[in-house]
Amino acid sequence: MWAPTIGLSWLWGLGFFYSIHVTLTYGWLGFFGFAISNVGGLWLFGYILGRSKRTPDQIMKDIENRYVGVFLLFQMAALVVTIFGFVAYLWQPIVGEGATVGVAFLLLASCAIGHALSLQQIKKLHILYTVIGVTAGLVLLFGLKQTSDYPGVPLQQFDARFYGLVMPTLIGFLLGPWLDIQHWQRAVYIKREGGSVGMAYGAGALLFFGFLLLNAAIASTVGPIGSIISIDGLPSAQGSVSAAVVLAAENGSPYLAIAFAIWTIAALTSTVDSFYCATNWYLRGKNMRSNSPLLALIPDGIASSPLWLLIGAAWVAYAAVPANFSLMYFMMPFATLFVSASANLVCEALGAKPKFDPVLSFLIGCGSSLIFILGYIQPVPGFLFLSPFIGLIGALPVIIELVGPRSKAIPVEIVDQPIRMMSAAPLTNASGSEEISQSHGFDGEWFVMHLTPTYDDTNSVGNVYFANYVRWVGKARELFFNVCMPDFDLATTRFYILTRSFTHDYRRESKEFEQISVRIKIARHNRKFVTLQHEIHSAAQGLLGHGEQSLMFVDRDQYNPLDIPGEVIKGFLAYWPKDSRLSPSYRPSVQDKTKRQA
Repeated sequence: MWAPTIGLSWLWGLGFFYSIHVTLTYGWLGFFGFAISNVGGLWLFGYILGRSKRTPDQIMKDIENRYVGVFLLFQMAALVVTIFGFVAYLWQPIVGEGATVGVAFLLLASCAIGHALSLQQIKKLHILYTVIGVTAGLVLLFGLKQTSDYPGVPLQQFDARFYGLVMPTLIGFLLGPWLDIQHWQRAVYIKREGGSVGMAYGAGALLFFGFLLLNAAIASTVGPIGSIISIDGLPSAQGSVSAAVVLAAENGSPYLAIAFAIWTIAALTSTVDSFYCATNWYLRGKNMRSNSPLLALIPDGIASSPLWLLIGAAWVAYAAVPANFSLMYFMMPFATLFVSASANLVCEALGAKPKFDPVLSFLIGCGSSLIFILGYIQPVPGFLFLSPFIGLIGALPVIIELVGPRSKAIPVEIVDQPIRMMSAAPLTNASGSEEISQSHGFDGEWFVMHLTPTYDDTNSVGNVYFANYVRWVGKARELFFNVCMPDFDLATTRFYILTRSFTHDYRRESKEFEQISVRIKIARHNRKFVTLQHEIHSAAQGLLGHGEQSLMFVDRDQYNPLDIPGEVIKGFLAYWPKDSRLSPSYRPSVQDKTKRQA
């Protein structure tokens, strides 16, 4: 039952209060245009991730470092919208000037829930929120129908500003979920459970549409009563339902205000506890995989705490409420500032190579926001219409790569690049029915690869060309790593394995069709480097040569040296030298014990 938590976690202040405003301002067609874009974006998020060759977990690990800034900024922006809408359009009109303490209590309680409960527990809690909230919403709807004489919302009442908002609405909402950590966390857990991300988000999108429709129906019973003139001189109808329930309470129906408060608090609480749980999950995972020495000095509870974002969002929201800002200006970044990053992320999820430049995207997004503001206030529909397309400029390189013609590249082997894994398969005879011999495998501590050189491997005098010995050792190394670390994936790894040095001592020549075996093992290591020893043998002539190579490990982003990663230690656990402290068979010598005791 993922649908309730998916729907509620996407409702927040934007969907909750803007559905009221757009219905009363632009009519039913305006509402459906807003709702379909919003619902479509939520469904597409699940559909694309559900059909991706990579799991959401793999994609998240791959993108987390590139998108960390924009991810966190998005969470803060979503919180600002939620807190601002809740305070300006519900709590303050109903409670009055003493609203601060109550809102602070609700926010802290929601964060406590997000901190104490796992996502699985929050999922169940959100089912309860859905039942209680929707019940309260229905009570409010039928109660207002009995107390209100408003004739109803017209089919449409479009103006120039509406036509200008068509593309920002469409693009902003279609791309919106991609930067919301809450939905990434849900997609990861759905996949881990073996569920269908696409089906879960399809059901969640339908339920979310029901939430929006409920609010639109409530708005249609009261009309634009108590519309507020914002700082830009434009009317805002988000507070109409609050004004109606306050009036109903004065006329002897206080239960309507209580019902609206319950429905709104359910939406607020589910948003904030989801924010806390998801952001904490994201930061903990990122910090755990980080190589930054600064993070080692900061307690994990502080470094991964979302409270800093909540404090910042609350400060912005509380500064904006007395200034009489419009909700539109807090919604604007989702159609301008974040568009480039969202589009880059979608393309990467579809298989494009990363080309995201956060600074460039931010600068372009700021320019897009300025165009939006100019177009909204005047209004200039053309400016509004173009603003999201300006934001998309930052994603043009990756969009062109994804949808444009692809050139056929010739693969080139480059020395000292991250090791690429090769599939391990036995050699077969011409008919393919019987196995001739195992092409590679372990012989004690040695990893052995068998091969037969042909004329293609020889030089002009009939001997095997000297460079082929190096190539064979490299191939054996790749197979060695593939057997020990079969899950290693360049697309998701946090580290690369590079060759630091390589030596080979030639002893004898070999010819075509001699049975050759390449043997490789771990010779020694320290904290950062691993030395592999290799030997090349001929069945006819014995030892052909031997040597060793030194490997180092670096992080994938900055190529900073790393200690031997845990994945490598675990993968090669059975093959570390017996005198290595990493070997399961290691027993400290008497001398070592004496040193430790001293």
